[in-house]
Amino acid sequence: MNADPADQLRLLDLQAVDTALAQLTHKRRTLPELAELTARATTAAEATNRLIDAQTLVADIELEQRRLENDVDTVRTRAAKDESRLQAGGLPARELEGLQHEIVSLARRQSSLEDDLLEVMERGEQAESDLAAARTHEESVRSEISELETRRDASFAEIDNTVGQREPQRAAIATALPGDLLALYEKSRAAGGHGAAMLRQRRCEGCRIELSGSEVSALRSAAPDAVVRCENCRAILVRTTESGL
Repeated sequence: MNADPADQLRLLDLQAVDTALAQLTHKRRTLPELAELTARATTAAEATNRLIDAQTLVADIELEQRRLENDVDTVRTRAAKDESRLQAGGLPARELEGLQHEIVSLARRQSSLEDDLLEVMERGEQAESDLAAARTHEESVRSEISELETRRDASFAEIDNTVGQREPQRAAIATALPGDLLALYEKSRAAGGHGAAMLRQRRCEGCRIELSGSEVSALRSAAPDAVVRCENCRAILVRTTESGL
């Protein structure tokens, strides 16, 4: 294939824009905030589970405390009723003895329940403290995620704005090139990453490999409008005054 040397030189401008666009795509895909957000997502899930567990424990303890309080109230009510009957007098000896025994039993039961209630209330205080800590931790993680998302979105916007400026540049350069030369450039770029590369001091700027003596000789004898390609990376080699030929 032959192409005007000026058109071949424009391929370097096109490659420069494509390299910049590829770098922007890579930057967008590898933003530090993305990795941090992935890590924070795991931390957030753990924090949420910890918060749910703490909330569940507090709710269970509150339920147990209400049950014990109801049991204590029931025992107190029954004991008060028995005490009133005892104070009223007029009971047969056997019933009186049974009533006194029940009052003693109720007192023991009440004492046991109150001990249990005290222990549950202490556990409840600890559970409330743990819940507050879990909630603070979860809110802190969510705040960090929100900050990371803000930074990520700002970086995305900056990158996308730059891409929006580069793409018209690429279109203008590509439109001005001959169709067959542009097609070869796109084919080369798809195969090796570089569609075109400057030949600088006998070295391909695409793959950074120095050409062999036979390759240099072939290039020296090639017509100025001949389209030549690197034998290593298959990029179109653009010859300039810096080629060292």
